[in-house]
Amino acid sequence: MQQDYLKIKGRIFDIQRYSIHDGPGIRTIVFLKGCALRCKWCCNPESQSFEAETMKVKGQDKLIGRDVTVEEVLEEVMRDAHYYSRSGGGLTLSGGECLLQPEFSAALLRAAKDRGLHTAIESTAIVEFEEIEKLLPYLDLFLMDIKHLDTEKHKEFTTQPNKHILENAMRIAMSDQHLIIRVPVVPTFNDTAKEIRAIAEYAKVLPGVEELHLLPYHRLGSDKYEGLDRNYELKNIEPPTNERMQILKEEAEKTGLRVQIGG
Repeated sequence: MQQDYLKIKGRIFDIQRYSIHDGPGIRTIVFLKGCALRCKWCCNPESQSFEAETMKVKGQDKLIGRDVTVEEVLEEVMRDAHYYSRSGGGLTLSGGECLLQPEFSAALLRAAKDRGLHTAIESTAIVEFEEIEKLLPYLDLFLMDIKHLDTEKHKEFTTQPNKHILENAMRIAMSDQHLIIRVPVVPTFNDTAKEIRAIAEYAKVLPGVEELHLLPYHRLGSDKYEGLDRNYELKNIEPPTNERMQILKEEAEKTGLRVQIGG
Protein backbone atom coordinates (compact mmCIF):
# COMPACT_ATOMS: atom_id res chain seq x y z
CA MET A 1 0.00 0.00 0.00
CA GLN A 2 2.89 2.36 0.77
CA GLN A 3 3.87 2.53 -2.91
CA ASP A 4 0.35 2.93 -4.31
CA TYR A 5 0.72 6.71 -4.48
CA LEU A 6 3.39 6.27 -7.16
CA LYS A 7 0.68 4.93 -9.50
CA ILE A 8 -1.57 7.99 -9.19
CA LYS A 9 -2.12 9.59 -12.58
CA GLY A 10 -2.26 13.24 -13.57
CA ARG A 11 -2.19 15.32 -16.72
CA ILE A 12 0.84 17.45 -17.58
CA PHE A 13 1.96 19.36 -20.66
CA ASP A 14 5.68 19.89 -20.08
CA ILE A 15 8.68 19.07 -17.91
CA GLN A 16 11.43 21.69 -17.85
CA ARG A 17 14.85 20.68 -16.55
CA TYR A 18 17.78 22.84 -15.41
CA SER A 19 15.62 25.79 -14.33
CA ILE A 20 17.06 28.40 -11.96
CA HIS A 21 13.68 30.04 -11.33
CA ASP A 22 10.62 29.14 -9.24
CA GLY A 23 12.57 28.10 -6.19
CA PRO A 24 16.16 27.80 -4.97
CA GLY A 25 18.98 26.06 -6.81
CA ILE A 26 18.70 24.07 -10.02
CA ARG A 27 15.19 22.70 -10.43
CA THR A 28 12.92 20.61 -12.58
CA ILE A 29 9.53 22.21 -13.18
CA VAL A 30 6.54 20.03 -13.95
CA PHE A 31 3.72 21.92 -15.68
CA LEU A 32 0.23 20.57 -15.01
CA LYS A 33 -2.78 20.98 -17.27
CA GLY A 34 -5.83 22.96 -16.21
CA CYS A 35 -6.42 26.40 -14.70
CA ALA A 36 -9.41 28.23 -13.20
CA LEU A 37 -8.12 31.63 -14.36
CA ARG A 38 -7.87 33.08 -17.83
CA CYS A 39 -5.30 35.82 -17.29
CA LYS A 40 -5.04 38.06 -20.33
CA TRP A 41 -1.23 37.96 -20.16
CA CYS A 42 -0.87 34.20 -19.62
CA CYS A 43 2.32 32.93 -21.26
CA ASN A 44 1.12 29.31 -21.12
CA PRO A 45 -2.35 29.42 -22.73
CA GLU A 46 -1.96 25.74 -23.58
CA SER A 47 -2.12 25.08 -19.84
CA GLN A 48 -5.58 26.55 -19.30
CA SER A 49 -7.80 23.72 -20.54
CA PHE A 50 -7.55 20.42 -18.70
CA GLU A 51 -8.28 18.65 -21.98
CA ALA A 52 -5.48 17.62 -24.33
CA GLU A 53 -5.45 19.93 -27.35
CA THR A 54 -3.61 20.51 -30.59
CA MET A 55 -1.37 23.55 -30.97
CA LYS A 56 0.64 24.51 -34.02
CA VAL A 57 4.33 24.75 -33.15
CA LYS A 58 6.68 25.88 -35.94
CA GLY A 59 3.97 25.05 -38.46
CA GLN A 60 3.41 21.52 -37.18
CA ASP A 61 0.52 20.19 -35.12
CA LYS A 62 1.57 19.21 -31.60
CA LEU A 63 -0.61 17.44 -29.06
CA ILE A 64 -0.47 19.30 -25.74
CA GLY A 65 -1.30 17.25 -22.67
CA ARG A 66 -0.44 13.70 -21.63
CA ASP A 67 -1.43 11.44 -18.78
CA VAL A 68 1.42 10.17 -16.61
CA THR A 69 1.92 8.44 -13.29
CA VAL A 70 3.85 9.90 -10.37
CA GLU A 71 6.41 7.16 -10.92
CA GLU A 72 6.96 8.17 -14.56
CA VAL A 73 7.43 11.83 -13.69
CA LEU A 74 9.73 11.04 -10.80
CA GLU A 75 11.96 8.92 -13.02
CA GLU A 76 12.62 11.96 -15.21
CA VAL A 77 13.00 14.31 -12.26
CA MET A 78 15.60 12.12 -10.58
CA ARG A 79 17.87 12.18 -13.62
CA ASP A 80 19.24 15.43 -12.25
CA ALA A 81 19.50 14.43 -8.59
CA HIS A 82 23.19 15.38 -8.41
CA TYR A 83 22.38 18.93 -9.54
CA TYR A 84 19.76 19.27 -6.84
CA SER A 85 22.07 18.04 -4.09
CA ARG A 86 24.88 20.40 -5.14
CA SER A 87 22.66 23.48 -5.58
CA GLY A 88 19.90 23.00 -3.02
CA GLY A 89 17.39 22.63 -5.84
CA GLY A 90 14.59 20.20 -6.43
CA LEU A 91 11.09 19.91 -7.84
CA THR A 92 8.59 22.69 -8.56
CA LEU A 93 5.00 22.15 -9.69
CA SER A 94 3.50 24.81 -11.94
CA GLY A 95 0.86 25.03 -14.60
CA GLY A 96 -1.83 25.81 -15.21
CA GLU A 97 -2.83 25.43 -11.59
CA CYS A 98 -1.40 22.37 -9.88
CA LEU A 99 -3.95 22.60 -7.05
CA LEU A 100 -6.69 21.59 -9.50
CA GLN A 101 -5.06 18.14 -9.48
CA PRO A 102 -4.52 17.89 -5.71
CA GLU A 103 -4.11 14.13 -5.33
CA PHE A 104 -1.59 13.91 -8.16
CA SER A 105 0.28 17.02 -6.96
CA ALA A 106 0.43 15.82 -3.36
CA ALA A 107 1.71 12.42 -4.49
CA LEU A 108 4.41 14.03 -6.67
CA LEU A 109 5.59 16.20 -3.80
CA ARG A 110 5.53 13.25 -1.41
CA ALA A 111 7.61 11.17 -3.81
CA ALA A 112 10.14 14.00 -4.13
CA LYS A 113 10.36 14.46 -0.35
CA ASP A 114 10.83 10.71 0.10
CA ARG A 115 13.95 11.10 -2.05
CA GLY A 116 15.26 14.08 -0.15
CA LEU A 117 14.39 16.80 -2.67
CA HIS A 118 13.38 20.38 -1.94
CA THR A 119 9.78 20.92 -3.10
CA ALA A 120 7.88 24.00 -4.25
CA ILE A 121 4.70 24.95 -6.04
CA GLU A 122 3.79 28.04 -8.06
CA SER A 123 0.09 28.70 -7.55
CA THR A 124 -2.74 31.20 -7.18
CA ALA A 125 -4.43 29.04 -4.52
CA ILE A 126 -7.87 29.41 -6.10
CA VAL A 127 -9.30 26.20 -4.65
CA GLU A 128 -10.89 25.17 -1.38
CA PHE A 129 -8.35 25.25 1.46
CA GLU A 130 -9.02 21.56 2.14
CA GLU A 131 -7.38 20.79 -1.21
CA ILE A 132 -4.36 22.92 -0.36
CA GLU A 133 -3.94 21.11 2.96
CA LYS A 134 -3.30 17.86 1.09
CA LEU A 135 -0.01 19.27 -0.25
CA LEU A 136 1.33 21.14 2.78
CA PRO A 137 2.94 18.16 4.58
CA TYR A 138 5.19 17.59 1.55
CA LEU A 139 5.88 21.22 0.63
CA ASP A 140 8.95 23.33 1.44
CA LEU A 141 8.04 26.52 -0.44
CA PHE A 142 4.75 28.02 -1.62
CA LEU A 143 5.19 30.66 -4.35
CA MET A 144 1.80 32.36 -4.42
CA ASP A 145 0.58 34.88 -6.97
CA ILE A 146 -1.43 37.83 -5.71
CA LYS A 147 -2.28 39.82 -8.80
CA HIS A 148 -4.51 42.63 -7.50
CA LEU A 149 -6.47 43.65 -4.40
CA ASP A 150 -9.41 45.13 -6.30
CA THR A 151 -11.78 42.23 -6.97
CA GLU A 152 -13.51 43.82 -9.97
CA LYS A 153 -10.27 44.60 -11.76
CA HIS A 154 -8.98 41.12 -10.89
CA LYS A 155 -12.09 39.61 -12.45
CA GLU A 156 -11.82 41.84 -15.54
CA PHE A 157 -8.30 40.63 -16.33
CA THR A 158 -8.46 37.03 -15.06
CA THR A 159 -12.22 36.14 -15.24
CA GLN A 160 -12.26 35.35 -11.49
CA PRO A 161 -12.73 37.46 -8.32
CA ASN A 162 -9.92 37.48 -5.76
CA LYS A 163 -11.74 37.07 -2.42
CA HIS A 164 -11.04 33.35 -2.14
CA ILE A 165 -7.40 33.85 -3.14
CA LEU A 166 -6.78 36.46 -0.45
CA GLU A 167 -8.49 34.34 2.21
CA ASN A 168 -6.34 31.36 1.28
CA ALA A 169 -3.17 33.46 1.41
CA MET A 170 -3.89 34.20 5.07
CA ARG A 171 -4.72 30.59 5.89
CA ILE A 172 -1.58 29.31 4.17
CA ALA A 173 0.55 31.84 6.03
CA MET A 174 -1.05 30.88 9.34
CA SER A 175 -0.18 27.23 8.73
CA ASP A 176 3.54 28.11 9.14
CA GLN A 177 4.17 27.34 5.49
CA HIS A 178 7.16 29.10 3.92
CA LEU A 179 5.28 31.53 1.69
CA ILE A 180 6.61 34.03 -0.85
CA ILE A 181 4.18 36.39 -2.56
CA ARG A 182 4.70 37.06 -6.26
CA VAL A 183 3.10 39.77 -8.36
CA PRO A 184 3.00 39.68 -12.17
CA VAL A 185 3.41 43.36 -13.03
CA VAL A 186 1.18 44.04 -16.04
CA PRO A 187 0.74 47.52 -17.58
CA THR A 188 -2.89 48.73 -17.57
CA PHE A 189 -3.67 46.15 -14.87
CA ASN A 190 -1.54 46.69 -11.77
CA ASP A 191 1.61 48.67 -12.61
CA THR A 192 0.97 51.81 -10.57
CA ALA A 193 2.83 52.57 -7.35
CA LYS A 194 -0.50 52.65 -5.50
CA GLU A 195 -1.53 49.17 -6.70
CA ILE A 196 1.83 47.56 -5.99
CA ARG A 197 2.04 49.23 -2.58
CA ALA A 198 -1.42 47.90 -1.69
CA ILE A 199 -0.39 44.32 -2.54
CA ALA A 200 2.84 44.73 -0.57
CA GLU A 201 0.92 46.04 2.43
CA TYR A 202 -1.34 42.99 2.31
CA ALA A 203 1.63 40.65 2.00
CA LYS A 204 3.27 42.32 4.98
CA VAL A 205 0.41 41.40 7.32
CA LEU A 206 0.54 37.72 6.35
CA PRO A 207 2.23 35.89 9.25
CA GLY A 208 5.82 34.95 8.42
CA VAL A 209 5.87 36.49 4.93
CA GLU A 210 9.05 38.50 4.47
CA GLU A 211 9.62 38.39 0.73
CA LEU A 212 7.87 39.76 -2.37
CA HIS A 213 8.78 39.09 -6.00
CA LEU A 214 7.76 41.47 -8.78
CA LEU A 215 7.56 39.64 -12.10
CA PRO A 216 7.63 42.02 -15.08
CA TYR A 217 5.14 41.36 -17.87
CA HIS A 218 6.65 39.93 -21.06
CA ARG A 219 5.37 38.74 -24.41
CA LEU A 220 7.00 35.32 -24.32
CA GLY A 221 4.34 32.82 -25.24
CA SER A 222 2.18 35.27 -27.20
CA ASP A 223 2.81 33.24 -30.37
CA LYS A 224 1.12 30.27 -28.69
CA TYR A 225 -2.22 32.02 -29.00
CA GLU A 226 -1.91 31.97 -32.77
CA GLY A 227 -0.97 28.29 -32.56
CA LEU A 228 -4.18 27.68 -30.61
CA ASP A 229 -6.21 29.91 -32.98
CA ARG A 230 -6.91 32.33 -30.14
CA ASN A 231 -6.62 36.10 -29.82
CA TYR A 232 -3.88 37.60 -27.63
CA GLU A 233 -5.60 40.61 -26.09
CA LEU A 234 -2.48 42.41 -24.81
CA LYS A 235 -0.51 42.50 -28.05
CA ASN A 236 -0.32 46.31 -27.93
CA ILE A 237 0.95 46.44 -24.35
CA GLU A 238 4.65 47.24 -23.88
CA PRO A 239 6.59 45.45 -21.11
CA PRO A 240 7.52 47.70 -18.18
CA THR A 241 10.96 49.30 -18.40
CA ASN A 242 13.74 48.50 -15.95
CA GLU A 243 13.36 52.00 -14.56
CA ARG A 244 9.65 51.48 -13.98
CA MET A 245 10.25 48.17 -12.23
CA GLN A 246 12.83 49.80 -9.97
CA ILE A 247 10.34 52.50 -8.94
CA LEU A 248 7.75 49.83 -8.08
CA LYS A 249 10.36 47.82 -6.17
CA GLU A 250 11.29 50.83 -4.07
CA GLU A 251 7.61 51.51 -3.36
CA ALA A 252 7.02 47.95 -2.19
CA GLU A 253 10.16 48.05 -0.03
CA LYS A 254 8.62 50.85 2.03
CA THR A 255 6.56 48.16 3.75
CA GLY A 256 9.72 46.53 5.11
CA LEU A 257 9.51 43.46 2.89
CA ARG A 258 12.49 42.13 0.99
CA VAL A 259 11.61 42.78 -2.64
CA GLN A 260 13.22 41.45 -5.80
CA ILE A 261 12.50 41.84 -9.47
CA GLY A 262 12.01 38.45 -11.08
CA GLY A 263 11.46 35.10 -9.44
